[in-house]
Amino acid sequence: MGTTLTEQEVMEAAGQIVRAYAAMDAQAYFTAFDPKATFLFHSSPSRLGSRREYEEQWDSWVSGGWKVVSCHSTDPFVQLLGSVAIFSHSVHTVIEEGGVSASTTERETIVFSRTGDAGITAVHEHLSPTLAEGAEQ
Repeated sequence: MGTTLTEQEVMEAAGQIVRAYAAMDAQAYFTAFDPKATFLFHSSPSRLGSRREYEEQWDSWVSGGWKVVSCHSTDPFVQLLGSVAIFSHSVHTVIEEGGVSASTTERETIVFSRTGDAGITAVHEHLSPTLAEGAEQ
């Protein structure tokens, strides 16, 4: 297997991330990210500079009673750039925290990379809110 990514590989890797997140399978979810991956979430005050930082954030959410109820991906798009690919989609998530449910619809970009024949990992994730219909940009 060469270093060039295929659309099928990227779609499969992204699907695995979404399924693991929806199932709250932290091990499968975080294994999909490179240890040096970075994360930009509109709900966080600063960039998370590594997978470990995100794992610590996740653990604090879970210990505070947060859980994912469901997560659905729509409108996927893949840009192939050799050994790097950019996956973007819309994601609708329902979470529960302290017995209170909330739903969000957001846009997400995940950058994937292949290093040698080791498979592909996510190296960056960016999540932004979807503007309400009719809102000014």
